Amino acid sequence: MHLQNTEKVTGLATKHERILDFIKNLEIGYKISVRQIAKALQVSEGTAYRAIKDAENQGYVSTIERVGTIRIEKKHKGNIEKLTYAEVVSIVDGQVLGGRNGLHKTLNRFVIGAMKLEAMKRYIEAGGLLIVGNRDQAHEYALQSGAAVLITGGFETREEVKELANTLELPIISTSYDTFTVAAMINRAIYDRLIKKEIIHVSDILIGYKDTSFLYNDSKVSDWQRLNKETGHSRYPVIDHQKRIQGMVTAKDILRYSDDVPIERVMTKSPITVSETTTVASAAHRMIWEGIECLPVVTHSQELIGIITRQDVLKALQMAQRQPQIGETIDDIITDQLTEVRGQKYQFTVRPQMTNHLGALSYGTTTTIVTTVAEKILGKQKKGDLVVENVTLYFLKPVQLESVIDIHPKVLEVTRRYGKVDIELYHEEHIVGKAFLIAQFIDRY
Repeated sequence: MHLQNTEKVTGLATKHERILDFIKNLEIGYKISVRQIAKALQVSEGTAYRAIKDAENQGYVSTIERVGTIRIEKKHKGNIEKLTYAEVVSIVDGQVLGGRNGLHKTLNRFVIGAMKLEAMKRYIEAGGLLIVGNRDQAHEYALQSGAAVLITGGFETREEVKELANTLELPIISTSYDTFTVAAMINRAIYDRLIKKEIIHVSDILIGYKDTSFLYNDSKVSDWQRLNKETGHSRYPVIDHQKRIQGMVTAKDILRYSDDVPIERVMTKSPITVSETTTVASAAHRMIWEGIECLPVVTHSQELIGIITRQDVLKALQMAQRQPQIGETIDDIITDQLTEVRGQKYQFTVRPQMTNHLGALSYGTTTTIVTTVAEKILGKQKKGDLVVENVTLYFLKPVQLESVIDIHPKVLEVTRRYGKVDIELYHEEHIVGKAFLIAQFIDRY
């Protein structure tokens, strides 16, 4: 595909959009540069650079060291746990011996070559990664089968194998780590991606641009009245004619203004916005603390791509709480140790992952524990979702590994909007810590 082919993008509104759309239509693996884009689409190099960076942020291109900027397959939720060979190089601190042009490709699985070649052959497949030591024949067979190669122990390979890797555009990588350390490192990276896959982002729930009702900054109050009758909604983003967000306007903003007053005069300027990669939990916190019912979703260049509503955010959070988790986070591991004893009292044992470098119960673990207890105790007092707004924690005595800690929570106050909890931590009937928490309840509407 040649960069001169611009027919698909000539009708779009902005230069930035033209470049983005052009990049999206390039073949996977195509190498691009600022100068090429600027020349092909007749834009400045600064404009081309900003658009390429935006494409990288959106996951359409990747800049690989000593290779350049490559068009890659956009990673969606379904394949986020897959790694590219370039990411493997980074994870294992590797050196690319050949096949650099294939670094953008994703691997489907990896195989540890700790067996004879004949036995190994049944496991090697196209799109895979063979992790093996100084075994030239295995390197060559893997490449011919369509798999990349990761050589452990810092070994090299024959020049013919490197040339084969270049021809087939399949990376052959060398790392100083041993085979099983490398396998553990890659497994850890994939496991981390599984956890990320479960986290709901704004992109999962947003109402897209085509389905979003909006006003322009040169619209009138009468345009708000018309949209209100058509949609039944009362809050709209305000954009300029390049789709850049300018403000938000609500029913309260237009009160007492006549129909011919410009929206720009009555709107709230510089509104709070989120991006597609913002987590829904973070967006929920902003909406709750700021009392916002609707948030614009924008690109890095502030172009509107949709909106999210408070109702959709809360539904997403409630659904996430009911979903089984595939990958456990550190918080999951910690709170799994928590057991309820003697009514509304709790207990846990200090395990190695809960300690700091001195072997004492860490501040972070204690915060997680007391926050979880507060959520449990307030959940029994009042049904619904809540957000912990403030935690004050006091360590009175250090708590060592394998200690059994008793937690005594006490609800001080519960109102329609807030809950306050006092928590005391005991070890062998001696108080070792205290905490005070304030949580805000989320109305479900």
